[in-house]
Amino acid sequence: MAANGNGVSTVPKSPLARIQTNKNGICHDDSGKPVKAQTIDELHSLQKKRSAPTTPLDGVQGAFATVSEDERQRQQLQSISASLASLTRGTGPKVVRGDPAGKVQPVAHVAHHHHVEAPTISVSDSSLKFTHVLYNLSPAELYEQAIKYEKGSFITETGALATLSGAKTGRSPRDKRVVIDDSTREELWWGKGSPNIEMDEHTFMVNRERAVDYLNSLDKVFVNDQFLNWDPKNRIKVRIVSARAYHSLFMHNMCIRPTPEELENFGTPDFTIYNAGQFPCNRYTHYMTSSTSIDLNLARREMVILGTQYAGEMKKGLFSLMHYLMPKRQILSLHSGCNMGKDGDVALFFGLSGTGKTTLSTDHNRYLIGDDEHCWSENGVSNIEGGCYAKCIDLSREKEPDIWNAIKFGTVLENIVFDEHTREVDYSDKSVTENTRAAYPIEYIPNAKIPCVGPHPKNVILLACDAFGVLPPVSKLSLAQTMYHFISGYTALVAGTEDGIKEPTATFSACFGAAFIMLHPTKYAAMLAEKMQKHGATGWLVNTGWSGGSYGSGNRIKLPYTRKIIDAIHSGSLLNATYQKTEVFGLEIPTEIEGVPSGILRPENTWTDKKAYKETLLKLAGLFKKNFETFTNYQIGKDNKLTEEILAAGPVRSVGASNGTGSGPKAVPYRMPIVKMEKEDFCSNF
Repeated sequence: MAANGNGVSTVPKSPLARIQTNKNGICHDDSGKPVKAQTIDELHSLQKKRSAPTTPLDGVQGAFATVSEDERQRQQLQSISASLASLTRGTGPKVVRGDPAGKVQPVAHVAHHHHVEAPTISVSDSSLKFTHVLYNLSPAELYEQAIKYEKGSFITETGALATLSGAKTGRSPRDKRVVIDDSTREELWWGKGSPNIEMDEHTFMVNRERAVDYLNSLDKVFVNDQFLNWDPKNRIKVRIVSARAYHSLFMHNMCIRPTPEELENFGTPDFTIYNAGQFPCNRYTHYMTSSTSIDLNLARREMVILGTQYAGEMKKGLFSLMHYLMPKRQILSLHSGCNMGKDGDVALFFGLSGTGKTTLSTDHNRYLIGDDEHCWSENGVSNIEGGCYAKCIDLSREKEPDIWNAIKFGTVLENIVFDEHTREVDYSDKSVTENTRAAYPIEYIPNAKIPCVGPHPKNVILLACDAFGVLPPVSKLSLAQTMYHFISGYTALVAGTEDGIKEPTATFSACFGAAFIMLHPTKYAAMLAEKMQKHGATGWLVNTGWSGGSYGSGNRIKLPYTRKIIDAIHSGSLLNATYQKTEVFGLEIPTEIEGVPSGILRPENTWTDKKAYKETLLKLAGLFKKNFETFTNYQIGKDNKLTEEILAAGPVRSVGASNGTGSGPKAVPYRMPIVKMEKEDFCSNF
């Protein structure tokens, strides 16, 4: 402050504008009212609004449920504690809702049905603590848990959650066990070719106790209560108890997500998974061959996972359950893709890896019902799952735009590699594994049909990538041929797909999903033929592999040609085509398809070396027959007639059979013996 000549002080001129004040000398403030919080914790509490129940109780008309929210939560916790009960101690843990890192309201110890007072000596540290239950968290909440507590969890450029599955980056089929008892001994498929490896009840209980003890020792567990099967009459309630947010989000995406109303009255689950995958099994336990064990007990309706964090074990374990349970209800469970035209025509797509099942079943001109697991009941088809589990290796926007666009917030990306700065994913990088995957809700696909149900299929399409180059691009199948090729589940591996492969190698997977089926393949095939006959469906064999020679000399059949073939099947125009019969395999092939060169429809016409063609054709026929020897001793029905008809539909070991020409083959009546399996008590309770 300076003074002028009169001794009066002056304020130096400031370049800043003068602050205006009101009459009370208080600065003008354009902001709103101050927050109603005295502490930072109170301020944070204002961010979250508590969800309120909105569901009327069943049977209550015009009024909301009289059960309080506290009582409803108490009942949920009681059910969860019962699921986690130690069978040796007879009680479950003390459970409380909420993250242990946050502030939670303590809940009294949950009482249990059939409570057994345990002796003092059985008291353990885990029984003295609370286990925090994170129940049906939202994707946003699970993101927070994963990023904060699980090393290797990151948000990618598009908003997906990148995770790691640990040492196991794929399924462990040799470590999967099924409890054998009086019922399963007779019902399930055991022995040569079967995916079912037995274990006894005692060993299962040892592993169950190990898994439950591990989960109870944790400060928190994730619990998902969800559904399987979009058919409301045959819906299954499942509970998944896991230790990782990654697993909880994966199953949130893959199972059917209950509405808040459905969740309030979820009740007791029909089936429970105990995922203690971070903890190994005891290799000294009987039946254990490694530190990994995936155990299925159909009588107890439980599954235990030890020693593997690969999330796909949960998905496929539930699929195995459906392969056992649904046929008991006269419902056919299928490892297939499924889509529906705008006129309501449904098609099923079967195919092993590399055959184009995902690509061909995802059609912008048709609605997607599902990409992997389905049921065919008296009501039509229904998707078992609520999401998709897509391979990501070499994924591009151009090749798979729907999958590319589905990888966004809420999607789980397994074992992918990304730029450490931009978080942009490199889908070609195999540093972790070639089996990189994306799990996302089916609603992420723009043309998904919600609910995921449809009428009875009109077409059943069996896809094979024939690297031998001797199968036609498309052939129409009789019911017996459909059963034969469905049971065979053929495709071929080519050089470069696996180490050591120098020439085409045939691979067979019964029912196009041998790793997951529980009953003998012929039972599923008989049900498929019965339903096809009843509802007028047509079987097709489509080769997406080679033409004009085997792999290395011929050329891959162009995708646009295959799409034209599929379009002709969907439209029904292929039913009216003129057909010829091939030698050896006896397949009916059309002479003309719009948009497809007629020269490639008959395989031998595309080979310059006719002798090599015949030799290769007979070689493949021999491989089919050798593979089918596994199934020839199994008798369907009271006599062996149906089994004989299936065998007769396979290839013959001769060349030069008559190739009768003419119009499409007449529909010959095919009397299918009804193969039914009685419902049992196990199913009636679901």
